[in-house]
Amino acid sequence: MKISIITVCLNSVATIKDAVESVLSQTYPDIEYIIVDGGSTDGTLDIINSYRGRIHHVVSEPDRGIYDAMNKGIRLASGDVIGILNSDDVYEDRKVISDVVEKFCNYDVDIVLGDVVQVDRYDFSKIRRYYSSKKFRRWKLRFGWMPPHPATFITASAYKKAGTYSLDYKIASDYEMFIRLMLVHRFAFARVPRVLVRMRIGGVSTNGLTCLWIMNTEIVKACRQNDIYTNLFFVLLKAPFKLFELLKKPRS
Repeated sequence: MKISIITVCLNSVATIKDAVESVLSQTYPDIEYIIVDGGSTDGTLDIINSYRGRIHHVVSEPDRGIYDAMNKGIRLASGDVIGILNSDDVYEDRKVISDVVEKFCNYDVDIVLGDVVQVDRYDFSKIRRYYSSKKFRRWKLRFGWMPPHPATFITASAYKKAGTYSLDYKIASDYEMFIRLMLVHRFAFARVPRVLVRMRIGGVSTNGLTCLWIMNTEIVKACRQNDIYTNLFFVLLKAPFKLFELLKKPRS
């Protein structure tokens, strides 16, 4: 089974090396690595080029945002399964892809989920939130709940049926993709019961109240565009549970 990993970036000089090395250090032998850069000007490309012999595709050109960049990577990918690792994130250890492949081989599924820990931007050892896929159920999407996208792996055939990421959303295109995958096409999924990705706090979807409001209104829009009933009240019901997650003691 060939696995394609896509990293999208723009002016990520402070973090791109960690992301690249976490992919290149994986023990699984059949990985195609694709980096899609939005035209960085801060030295990001210098770091990427230092690994050029081990990266299968590098694209650097202006784009229409992160989801457009993801779509470019998906179109380039030739693997059976596709994973997306953001330039701020790293895989938890060297066996992540091997464990994901084992799950695909043992279960007839098109999606494999794992867990994410959100960590301090400058210290990976400081865990701020444990984002688990353990309690995810399809019906929860109507209430704005989704599994952690950075720890989600999807077959190329599922992307072919469901389509690529919509450019109609600023923040919630990954959520809209889960709506199509889980509720419209109802692809089967399985879970690797452990942390797969360490994710730095400070990404677009976690950056302030304005972004949270945009995300929640886009969640309602995504459901309605796919004929899934929800409303803003339903989506906001998750707020107390999110707050509890942030206040409770993180796992080590």
